[in-house]
Amino acid sequence: MLTLPDLALFADGYLWLKVLHILSATVLFGTGLGTAFHMYATHLGGNREAIAVAARRTVLADWVFTTPAIVVQPATGLALAWLAGYPLDSAWLLATYGLYALAGACWLPVVVIQMRVAHLATTAVDAGTALPPAYHALMRAWFLLGWPAFLGLVAVFVLMVFKP
Repeated sequence: MLTLPDLALFADGYLWLKVLHILSATVLFGTGLGTAFHMYATHLGGNREAIAVAARRTVLADWVFTTPAIVVQPATGLALAWLAGYPLDSAWLLATYGLYALAGACWLPVVVIQMRVAHLATTAVDAGTALPPAYHALMRAWFLLGWPAFLGLVAVFVLMVFKP
């Protein structure tokens, strides 16, 4: 049975903010990793119809899940740091801001690439033609941009846990 002090924990705004921050980090990282795996595995399969569908759904997932998480993460992170009394200009937080910006700078062109890939694959399906060279060039760029974004977010997780 919960006691009155136990129930008071549920009124703690800091803890609810922390839950929201952790959930949005989970959505941001998990959606990114899951959609990247799905899109890349579909690309390797080479099926134009499947590629068109996977690219469209990846773009949709980015708008529905990733974009809100991208907004919630810095808002809740800054609020948590401020409420916990961390100087907002401490070295580990500055590194976090930079890594988060790097991930975002990679993610924005990736979304544009995904939309272009979906269009190229759909056009190839409709025309009954092979995927054009532009598709393959875009997928190489998409793959290369994904790595700094992924590794940057892993580093952000490390900084959040260790707070060096």
